[in-house]
Amino acid sequence: MQRNVFNQFQEFMKETDGDVHILEQRIPVEMQMEYFTYSDRLRKVLPPDGTDCDRLLLELYDTASSHEEKKHALTMLAISKEVKAYRFLEQYVRDAEPEMADWSRMALIECRIMLESELSDEKHIYISTGLGGRGNKLRFFVLFSSAERKPFLDYEREIVEKEFAFAIPHYDCEIERLTVRERHVEMVFLAPIQANIRTVIKCVMDECNRYGDFLAKTYTLTNVKELDEEEISCILERENENR
Repeated sequence: MQRNVFNQFQEFMKETDGDVHILEQRIPVEMQMEYFTYSDRLRKVLPPDGTDCDRLLLELYDTASSHEEKKHALTMLAISKEVKAYRFLEQYVRDAEPEMADWSRMALIECRIMLESELSDEKHIYISTGLGGRGNKLRFFVLFSSAERKPFLDYEREIVEKEFAFAIPHYDCEIERLTVRERHVEMVFLAPIQANIRTVIKCVMDECNRYGDFLAKTYTLTNVKELDEEEISCILERENENR
């Protein structure tokens, strides 16, 4: 099902005209959904006399303001469609306390979207995932396991490092992190929107397995988040049970 969804997304992008922007920040998908639900609710009750940006900025820097009050202020600035609000948000993103960092980034992103839609006749398309991206590329996390859960031999580890580093760039992809563990491999990489991710991964796996079939045929791919140790262990255990 996820494979079909991604294929549909790529088909949609082929048929869509407009400037495409990939949001670079790594912001949890749950936070993104919460933000846009909240923002949509506020847009329906916008005051008819506009937004008092200066008052909202003071509220953001007031130590007596609660996190909920700051969320409200940030979102009101974001949907105000005022250049002044965008400048205020740029400033606050740099100063934000850790608890408000993601929300302030989301507000800045929405403010940019609102302003560009308001000031430009061109269509602007924004793509946001949990792992973000860079330029025209989306970021992915992929997990490979060793065949039959055997520890990698030294020469197998060397093959993985060399083959991945050699093959991935041929598809206009970029490796940001490649980590070879005892029995699995983690990779974070950037790929163009229209890249056939399955083809890229299969090619690299096939090249490695020419030297002994030491990588399992299955893998886990996501652009929602980097999997942590517990999640990886669960996936590997499940794969082992299904063999």
